[in-house]
Amino acid sequence: MDQVEHGTRAIAITGPAGAGKTSLLESMLFAAGGSSRLGAVEAGTSIGDASPEARTRGGSTELNLARFDWMGETYVLLDAPGSVAFAADADRALALADLALVVIDPDPARAPLVEPILRRLEALRVPHALFVNKIDQARGSIEDLLGALQPLSGAAIVARQIPIREGERVAGFVDLASERAYQYRPGRASEMVPLTADLRDDETGARFHMLEQLADHDDVLLEQLLNDEVPQLDTIFGDIARETAAGLIVPMLFGSALNGFGIRRLLKMLRHDTPVAALAADRLAAEGAAAQVFKVSHGSTVGRLALARIFNASLTEGAELLDSDGKSIRTGSLFALQGAATTKVARAGAGDIVGIAKVDTVRAGDWLGMTGRAPAPVPVVMPRGTHSALAITVKDHKDEVRLSTALNRLAEEDPCLRWGFEEATRETLLHGANEEHLAVVLARLERRYGVAVSARRPVIAYRESIRNGVTQHGRHKKQSGGHGQFGDVIIEIRPLDRGEGFHFEEKITGGAIPRQWIPAVEQGVRDAMMRGPLGFPVVDVAVALVDGSFHSVDSSELAFRTAGRIAMTDALAAATPFLLEPIAHVTIRAPGSAVSRITSAATSRRGQILGITPVADWSRWDAVELLLPEAELSGLDPELRSLSQGLAQFEAHFDHLAELSGKLAAEVRQRTSEAA
Repeated sequence: MDQVEHGTRAIAITGPAGAGKTSLLESMLFAAGGSSRLGAVEAGTSIGDASPEARTRGGSTELNLARFDWMGETYVLLDAPGSVAFAADADRALALADLALVVIDPDPARAPLVEPILRRLEALRVPHALFVNKIDQARGSIEDLLGALQPLSGAAIVARQIPIREGERVAGFVDLASERAYQYRPGRASEMVPLTADLRDDETGARFHMLEQLADHDDVLLEQLLNDEVPQLDTIFGDIARETAAGLIVPMLFGSALNGFGIRRLLKMLRHDTPVAALAADRLAAEGAAAQVFKVSHGSTVGRLALARIFNASLTEGAELLDSDGKSIRTGSLFALQGAATTKVARAGAGDIVGIAKVDTVRAGDWLGMTGRAPAPVPVVMPRGTHSALAITVKDHKDEVRLSTALNRLAEEDPCLRWGFEEATRETLLHGANEEHLAVVLARLERRYGVAVSARRPVIAYRESIRNGVTQHGRHKKQSGGHGQFGDVIIEIRPLDRGEGFHFEEKITGGAIPRQWIPAVEQGVRDAMMRGPLGFPVVDVAVALVDGSFHSVDSSELAFRTAGRIAMTDALAAATPFLLEPIAHVTIRAPGSAVSRITSAATSRRGQILGITPVADWSRWDAVELLLPEAELSGLDPELRSLSQGLAQFEAHFDHLAELSGKLAAEVRQRTSEAA
């Protein structure tokens, strides 16, 4: 049963790393005639993963877009990276897709890898289907795979097909809705073959189970099944499409992207079952004609493009759009994207995805109104990234200015990338998802912008404080002909509770120090606290200016600032200073089977476990809360992934400062003195 044409369909392709998403994109393009040859990721001939960074790593490092026409309708594919290092790049694109196609491995043991993706799609309320890739390599049964997958999904997973086996090899499939059997033919459409008697029993049982799953949401179909009536094909196909669009079921098909197995059947499923673009607009709370920008791209040939999906209308070059404040924005040229290639187009129809040039004020996530003020839809909540950072310096000082421009552009493209200057350590810090992500960013920085940098671990922001109170005299006296310099102060210092910072008060009586020079004394005290006797900034100290003296001619602001610094420097050294290290609050989310290994790894890094709680609505996942010294965060991400099939992720933020003593403190002081 064909759907009425409702504009361009947007299909997101997502799944775990290594499942074959980009290979599936290539196979779909080739089968639909959108590409004249079957590109291969391994050979470097694919339309997707065309960037040098993706080619080098053999996997996606950014969102890939491609388009094709199939049976009179236009489709745009949004191929999302599978690695957690680059997943955030496609998150907004996933939210506006009509349907997400989740590509998975046929091995039941690898089924847990798909749960984070399924849960994210459920949170975004995006309809989705499963495509079991590499079915020709499958050794287990589809039943075992379904059994492993179902606990990972909030909606029922409905098998649309059963395999036809020749020995241990999957040679074709039976479509359960149409009750037709097909044999695979490499590189060509599958051939319809008779449904043999030995397959009939398996097909009958599997089909009835599929109908029961559909009947859970269709009372008419349920009554037909109870009365042993044979439902019409239109009823079955209609239920599959309706329940998929509503997120009530997750259809599952299988095939092989590399060999072209099952690809045309997949295309037909997409044609029949992909919801119309208007449903995505409703889901995103976008009323009327509007466009949502989901990514900004800086290309070498066409410059800055705002990638947007058009809803409920068409868009032409030079059209006037309105932002959410009612400000007018005029579009430049429009571009269709096919991997790394761009083609100028005069018009984008409803549901289409295009790059819009010369809209420099527009950012990713913005909505633009086409006939009135932009809608204010429900925002997409981006997943929080993990904690990883590098301190970078340009190799050539002439690149200092270019560095900030390049980083701003890269950060505009990448929602998981941020950078800034850390005053405490005097470092330019680059923050990203993990080490893999930052390595690709640095490669992109040099390739695109010609800015080569040196990178290292950031300096840990150690601090120091004091144990005891001290009274200290500080005098600065200098005579060099003419006016001299004279400043004389007495201060009292005492420790404060952790986190109280710095307090200064003056207790001068009798005009011992004129009031105009008291702020200079405080500034001198602050100068001394920038680097304490152990080599780090000083925190949690109270200082009182209690006495002093001045000279009517030689005293000055500079003299009293210097005297304050001298007094504070000597006082800190006498007040039993000690070292403080930053402690992060860390939340690790991982499958329960990996938690014992993860907690052991955390405690070996001096972690303090605060608690372990189940992750709501997830299948046997736990959240581990702990306190961990920031010095121990380096290398945590790859260790966690190695302990959890690549699934564990963590978030970290500064929590408090804690005393560091003994051998570790001595090592920190030694490194600091050597670097000074």
